[in-house]
Amino acid sequence: MATASLRIDLDAILANWRALDALSGPATETGAVVKANSYGLGAARVARALARAGARKFFVACTEEGVAVRQALGEGPQIFIFSGHMAGDTEMIADLGLTPMLNSLDQVTRHFEALPGAPFGIQLDTGMNRLGFEAPEWQAVAPIVLPQGPELVMSHLACSDEPEHPMNAAQLAQFHAMTDGLGVKRSLSATGGLLMGPAFHFDVVRPGIGLYGGLPFEAAEPVVRLTLPVVQVREVAPGETVGYSNAWEAEGPSRIATVSAGYADGIHRTLGGRATLWAGDVPCPVVGRISMDLITVDVTHLSEIPAGLDLLGPCQGVDDVADVAGTIGYEILTGLGQRYARHYVEGAR
Repeated sequence: MATASLRIDLDAILANWRALDALSGPATETGAVVKANSYGLGAARVARALARAGARKFFVACTEEGVAVRQALGEGPQIFIFSGHMAGDTEMIADLGLTPMLNSLDQVTRHFEALPGAPFGIQLDTGMNRLGFEAPEWQAVAPIVLPQGPELVMSHLACSDEPEHPMNAAQLAQFHAMTDGLGVKRSLSATGGLLMGPAFHFDVVRPGIGLYGGLPFEAAEPVVRLTLPVVQVREVAPGETVGYSNAWEAEGPSRIATVSAGYADGIHRTLGGRATLWAGDVPCPVVGRISMDLITVDVTHLSEIPAGLDLLGPCQGVDDVADVAGTIGYEILTGLGQRYARHYVEGAR
C-alpha cells in the first residue's frame, strides 16, 4: 500500500501558542497540553518545539505520557499529570520528576506516604463531576494538603466552547469559593476558557486544541495537511457501482480514483458518500463507502489526475471534516492513524 502523508507545521503550532500567550496577558503563564501524543501529532517533536519557544509547563493525561514527554524534554520543564498519582506510578513519578494532580484522598495518601516532599498539584471539581475534590472533600483535606505546598490548584470548565453558557459563570464562582486566599498558583482554563477573557485566566492557562488549529480558537493557523496518494484510476460506465454494498452508482461516464487510506487510519466510515477531498482548490466528492484501507473519489471533472488528494489542508480543516462526520475536531486529530508518514515543518518562517 502507498503511504499517506501527514504534514505537521510546527511553526503554526508555535504561532498559535504565541497568539494564545499574548491573549492570556503578562500576569498569566501559558502552558501547553500535549496529552494523547499531542492530539495525535507527536508529543516529542511538539513539546520540544514549544519548550524552545518558552513553554515551561506541560500537561498530559497519564504518567506514561509524562514519561515520554520528559524523555523528549529532559530536565527543567514541569510536567503535570491530570490523572494524578495512580497505583503503580510511584517509581516513574519519582525518577522523572513528574507532578501529579492529586484527585482524591486515596491519591493524597499514596503520594504523601510514597514520595514525601515530592512536587504535586491538586485538582478540584467545580461542577463537571469528572475528576478532583468536591467542595466538602476539599474543605476537609485542605488543612492537610496546603502545608505541603502544592505547585498548582486547578479545575476544568465543562462548557467553555459555549461562552454564554451559565455553567461557565457557575464554575468560575465555585473555583473562587474553593481557592481564594490559598496563596497557591491557580489554573481554570484550557483554550476555551482562555478565550473568555481575564476573569478566567488566573495564574496559569493550559491551551490544547487551540495549539493544533482547532475550534474554539477561530484565529488559529492550520497545522495539519493530510494527503492521500492515488493508487489507481478507472473508468466507470453508467449504471456500474463502486465499493462495498454497491453504495454508489454512476449516473454517467465517470472516472474514479482510489486513494490509500481508510477507517484503519482514523477516517470515519460516516464520511462515505459525504466527504470531499481536494485537488489543490478543486473539490472531489468521496463516492461509495470508506473501506479499511481505501477510499474512492469522483475525479471525472479533473483535467489532470494529481499524485494525491487532500483530506485536510488549506481548503478543509479538522473542524470542517468533523462537521461532516458528526463529531468534533478533537476526535479527527486524535484518531489520525499510525500508518501515515509524518513530516514536520519547522524553521521555515
